[in-house]
Amino acid sequence: MSFPDLTPTLQAAMPDLRGRLSANQPLAPYTWFRAGGAAQMLFSPADEADLAYFLGRLPQDIPVTVIGLGSNMIIRDGGVPGVVIRLGGKAFGDIAIEDGHRVRTGTAVPDVKVARAAADAGIDGLAFYRGIPGSIGGALRMNAGAHGGETTDVLIEARGVDRAGKIVTFTHQDMGFTYRHSAAPENVIFTSALYQGRAGDPVAILAEMDRITAAREASQPIKEKTGGSTFKNPPGGKSWQLIDAAGCRGLVIGDAQVSEMHCNFLINRGAATAADIENLGEEVRRRVKESSGITLEWEIKRIGVR
Repeated sequence: MSFPDLTPTLQAAMPDLRGRLSANQPLAPYTWFRAGGAAQMLFSPADEADLAYFLGRLPQDIPVTVIGLGSNMIIRDGGVPGVVIRLGGKAFGDIAIEDGHRVRTGTAVPDVKVARAAADAGIDGLAFYRGIPGSIGGALRMNAGAHGGETTDVLIEARGVDRAGKIVTFTHQDMGFTYRHSAAPENVIFTSALYQGRAGDPVAILAEMDRITAAREASQPIKEKTGGSTFKNPPGGKSWQLIDAAGCRGLVIGDAQVSEMHCNFLINRGAATAADIENLGEEVRRRVKESSGITLEWEIKRIGVR
């Protein structure tokens, strides 16, 4: 599907824009599933000020979607109308160690790099990020957690730009964290975060990160084209156990499959469409509901036109 080119409209409204605009840009290469359609317009801002300039002058009737590393996302085959924003480069990729065992990082930084930088600086408390295959922006949006830790445990504040182009800061309380969710306004694009750790021994922290790595490699299909954990755990339960009990381990639709290794993971065996993947997820939900009475809630974000 090809969308009308927004380039003339945006360039006319934003003569001083410094970031990169790309019309009808395929998004599959930016996702871990390696499937899905194109963005009507992909924008990569030069820095936070450029992002604020862009959003402040973007016509309000043009929708905005944000993607990060694409690890927890299905881009539907029909593509994404409007503007897709993807942060990158030095402006959103820096990590700074601050006094008091604090870490300040841009939101385009992969979670694992933040864990590593903290460990190297002898800052404990962020090792759990080693087990999360995404970037800090996504971690803020969904209160990402693994191996006994969550973003809410360590975040001091987050900074971002709202749809009107205003730079805003959120305290930990403002973020309204709950399980795999943040109550921060959906129209905010996070640009940086400040974390509070504690003094620790780098050797011990790195050993814990190695343990997390080994545990992931032993139990999750991390070398496959996958989107990570597909469904949220229901209260008091485990999604993978419900999926397994419903007979869905190894289930296939098109070229998408429920992982044999960990059945809360869907994988693209090579030629799956986004529709294959999403339809497989919905079939899993149907079977789990039928067998247990429990409705699984998607953890993977699904965006775009089917």
